[in-house]
Amino acid sequence: MTVVFVHGVPETCEVWDRLRELIGRDSIALSLPGFGARRPDGFGGSKDDHAEWLARELRRVPGPVDLVGHDWGALLTYRVASALDVPLRSWTIDVASILHKAYVWHDLAQVWQTPHEGESFIAQALRASHTDPYGVAESLRSMGVPEADALLMHDRFDPEMGRSILDLYRSATPNPFADWGAGIAVSAAPRLVLSAPDDPFDDGSLAADVARDLGAKVRVIEGTGHWWMLQDPSQAAAVLTDFWTSLD
Repeated sequence: MTVVFVHGVPETCEVWDRLRELIGRDSIALSLPGFGARRPDGFGGSKDDHAEWLARELRRVPGPVDLVGHDWGALLTYRVASALDVPLRSWTIDVASILHKAYVWHDLAQVWQTPHEGESFIAQALRASHTDPYGVAESLRSMGVPEADALLMHDRFDPEMGRSILDLYRSATPNPFADWGAGIAVSAAPRLVLSAPDDPFDDGSLAADVARDLGAKVRVIEGTGHWWMLQDPSQAAAVLTDFWTSLD
């Protein structure tokens, strides 16, 4: 069995490094196109383009696969599990509220979705230093990302990632449910929703509704926020391995 991790925004596959060292299982961390990896020729960058890309990548992995998605990786995991023909042993997502029909994108997402404003924000972030209040590093620090990780993500942020962020978010208006939520038909694979109590991008009440609709188990990673895999990788590894062990 192989665990496949899918990162979010503004991240690269390195966000999973410490967690992968702790799970004691074969694993792969994929890099989304444009996020530390070259965008394939002709790649459009929309959420559907990314979902189809992920499905193709997963079909190349010797199964059975335990899929874990964070942030945008969670949305893509859901799409693969609900609409694309990919064999999965299990799948795990966080920020489940983003799949709710009532979800409203956070303020920064709305900036990225707005023509000219999004481009201006990306340009400013690309010029920013490690200590600039408008920079990636300082923004991540303010949300509890450990210093070394904040600096690494700042340094990985480049024009290609900026363009990819705008393409993704502009393909998901007014919210992901509008295109992906109606007529949910999830795979039979067991599923887990992770809850991080201090995640500013998740809504516990909406996430509980989504978990119920998906028939998913829910586990809380105590004392963490959006970047739970960086803030407490040991607890995250224990939660995930407990779920996978129940399926062995």
